[in-house]
Amino acid sequence: MKITVRAAVEADLVGLLALYGELNPEDAPLPRASAEAVWAAISGQQGRTVLVAEADGIVAGTADCVLMPNLTRGGRAILFVENVVVAGCFQRRGVGRQLMEAAVRLGESAGCYKVQLLAADDEYVHSFYRACGFEALAQGFRRYVE
Repeated sequence: MKITVRAAVEADLVGLLALYGELNPEDAPLPRASAEAVWAAISGQQGRTVLVAEADGIVAGTADCVLMPNLTRGGRAILFVENVVVAGCFQRRGVGRQLMEAAVRLGESAGCYKVQLLAADDEYVHSFYRACGFEALAQGFRRYVE
């Protein structure tokens, strides 16, 4: 199986929405017009790269990367990674690892001093990120806004 990681383009929107449906199955699907409007905002955002992993020409995984300029650490930025998902039928086949390697390379090329993400409270997910070279170093907090 050939895996290619690249920046997503508008033509990937259907595949991305299918992946996000696997990530958050309780969410109602976005109407097409809404999804296109959100994609336009995402693709126009400076420092934002949605990566897709194609496996044999099929969108098999994604990771959303956001570069945050920073006034500490000598002005070196931080790369945040969100919405990492690999389609169930492609898991444990190297897709996720290649996505995370591409995210780290993106951070390195932007001069970031770290790549950071939050992970679900799931030992399988934690072991995956540890295998990709990430360390659990901090307690994460979040507050959902309704």
